[in-house]
Amino acid sequence: MNDVLVMILAGGEGKRLRPLTLDRAKPAVPFGGRYRIIDFVLSNFVNSGFYKIKVLTQYKSDSLLNHISRGWHLAQFIDHYIDPVPAQQRRGPQWFQGSADAIFQNLNLIYDEEPRDVCVFGGDNIYKMDVGQMLATHRERDADLSVAAIPVPLEQGSAFGILEIDDEQRIVGFAEKPTHPKPIPNRPGWCLASMGNYIFKTPGLVEEIIRDAHDNESAHDFGKNIITNMVRSGHQACFVYDFSTNDIPGQSERERSYWRDVGTIDSYWEASMDLISAEPQFDLYNRRWPIRTHYQHYPPAKFVHDDPATNRVGQAINSSVAEGCIVSGGTIRNSVLFQRVRVNSYSSIEDSVLFEQVEVGRRARIRKAIIEKDVVIPPDTVIGYDEELDRARFPVSDKGVVVVPKGYEFEQ
Repeated sequence: MNDVLVMILAGGEGKRLRPLTLDRAKPAVPFGGRYRIIDFVLSNFVNSGFYKIKVLTQYKSDSLLNHISRGWHLAQFIDHYIDPVPAQQRRGPQWFQGSADAIFQNLNLIYDEEPRDVCVFGGDNIYKMDVGQMLATHRERDADLSVAAIPVPLEQGSAFGILEIDDEQRIVGFAEKPTHPKPIPNRPGWCLASMGNYIFKTPGLVEEIIRDAHDNESAHDFGKNIITNMVRSGHQACFVYDFSTNDIPGQSERERSYWRDVGTIDSYWEASMDLISAEPQFDLYNRRWPIRTHYQHYPPAKFVHDDPATNRVGQAINSSVAEGCIVSGGTIRNSVLFQRVRVNSYSSIEDSVLFEQVEVGRRARIRKAIIEKDVVIPPDTVIGYDEELDRARFPVSDKGVVVVPKGYEFEQ
């Protein structure tokens, strides 16, 4: 893969994911007990054998830059790298105006590397993908553009950018969140949703990016502008890559085609819950496709007290508990705990996600909540049982997920 340059778009503000993105970019949001969202796309590329990776950042990027610089080191001696690239205003006194403008302002990276193909992927989704299979299909078809897409039911199509294709998988139309999505040929009831992951032949990408940059009416967006124009022009070969055909070593059929856009609190919570069943829909334990990250030097998780007579038992059921945690006489069910969480006696945590260094006081009860980093929950606190009270204190999602913001201080 030495003739391929990977450019990951990781500057997203993630407004719909607030308050989790008040202090960090969306790709830097913690996920799965020890990872950041960016780790999943980086792991996909490294596992697939792609070692020339640029990560384009912008919005509140400090924690993301630190995470990449501390945790993602490749063999620079043989020209392998994962380089974070902060926004530099190289083309004028403005920040990125859209996903396409992010590439335009960093065309120097493409000119310097001179790749045969360029992968432009988003940095804020949860999935596993062997990108090498997509590249092989791209080159077999001699495509100028390949768009990764996933089949979704027609009734869900209005939430995505929908690709219209012919019998040869050639893209013949694109519509952003259409009211009436076009079905897949010979597959009634289903349509193809763009995953926002693209492979371009380098000349075609550079041509379109420069053309778009000089279009004052453009939103400078890949879906709305770059892809749409390439399809409409008809002079470039544009194809869909069906993600449901992608094979991951060691993956079960249950996990095939798993892809989540964790762009809202509800979708983030649901994706977190996907991890913790006996047979998880998204499996973090596949040794043949490891999800890599920056490791901290914390001690193992510890569970203490075993006194059933007083209900003082440190236990976790159908849950994921990261290193450094101490569960001291509390009960955890269907939940994800990040590093250095302390749960004190007689407390109860259900269907929840607790970020790093949260402390839960005695007799506290927490249900269907996301507790941000560095929150100390006082004894006897109740969260997730009284919607009216919760909404008076915290953000609450459409589906009732309570979010306690980072560093929140409870009234004593």
